[in-house]
Amino acid sequence: MENRSGVDVEKRTARLTLLVDPKKKAAFEELCALEDVTASQKIRQLMREYIEGKLGPSWREEVFSEDQQSQQD
Repeated sequence: MENRSGVDVEKRTARLTLLVDPKKKAAFEELCALEDVTASQKIRQLMREYIEGKLGPSWREEVFSEDQQSQQD
């Protein structure tokens, strides 16, 4: 499944709770609003970019193939 920008949407979700300075959170949310994205969307984008930077462009195959194998077991 893909979202409006053509990016694959993960099939499952997990909650990630972060404690941040309230002023940083407000600034982040304002900047996200300027791009017409939610803070959650931007965090997911940053995570994808970070993972790809560390694991390379084929990271999705590595990460999601492990998920498919565990479903088959």
